[in-house]
Amino acid sequence: MLTLKSDGYRPTFSGHETFPLRYGWLQKAYRAVDETTSAKYAVHVFRDPDSIARFGVGRNMVGAIRYWATAAGVLEETKDGLEATWLGDMLFGNDATDPFLEEDASLWLLHWHIVSRPRLTSAYWLFNEYRGGSFTRKEVEEHLLKLADERGWSRVASTTVDRDLQCLLRSYIGGRGSSEAGESILAELGLIQPMDKARSRLARGRKPYLPDAVFLYCLNVFWDDFARNQSTMSFENVAYAPGSPGRAFLLDEDDLVGRLERLERASDGSMVWSETAGLRQIIRQKSRKIKTERRRLREGLQSSRQQVAA
Repeated sequence: MLTLKSDGYRPTFSGHETFPLRYGWLQKAYRAVDETTSAKYAVHVFRDPDSIARFGVGRNMVGAIRYWATAAGVLEETKDGLEATWLGDMLFGNDATDPFLEEDASLWLLHWHIVSRPRLTSAYWLFNEYRGGSFTRKEVEEHLLKLADERGWSRVASTTVDRDLQCLLRSYIGGRGSSEAGESILAELGLIQPMDKARSRLARGRKPYLPDAVFLYCLNVFWDDFARNQSTMSFENVAYAPGSPGRAFLLDEDDLVGRLERLERASDGSMVWSETAGLRQIIRQKSRKIKTERRRLREGLQSSRQQVAA
């Protein structure tokens, strides 16, 4: 499992051009790439002279759209170029589950892809490595610069890290109705909350709008990355290990236990919650292929949407 301390890890503190993820960007990025004839050509939709007119934004913002689309798992960079992912296809493709990003489930999935992988250094560290509650941007910057020095990361400047953190906080604190028009869709989740002008806090607690289908999918992905060959996993790892659902979604223990108690039904018996002799753990009775988990996720999201519509 790749972490910030893995040998060969390359940090990322830039690429967003200080623009948080905005409404409509992911759909535009997906459609632009999906309409191309090849992954090799898809790269050019963000670079060619028509890109400004295609996306209706300035050059720097075009780069930010590509950055966020890959960060959120809607597009992926491959050896051939740039391609739409299964997540992009599910949300925005044929038989789309949420073409206008109106559902909470979609936002939780996008957030999961942004923070559960160490690709974006600041986001991963804040949600998975930081052990405090409240923080200032300067405090987080100091932690990251110390880590960069310890790991020998080259060309990590304090100004670059500070801008990255500014963008990250705007991504999770801004939102509809804020003073800045067009702010980030991620603020809808309420995961980072301002305390005053300088200090913010991670909003750990119950997440009633996080669907069990999303939690189950993310738990399976984490399990395969963290302990693929093990049939059991401790409650502590699900709650607190870097990259875990507990860390990524900032779940408190009561919410997490409630979800694990529903796990057997949600997983059709493939996972079972056990509290035997004071030992709290999940038992994975059988592992399923990732394509099966993605299909079940789609079915779960479609079912939830139909129930809301009814």
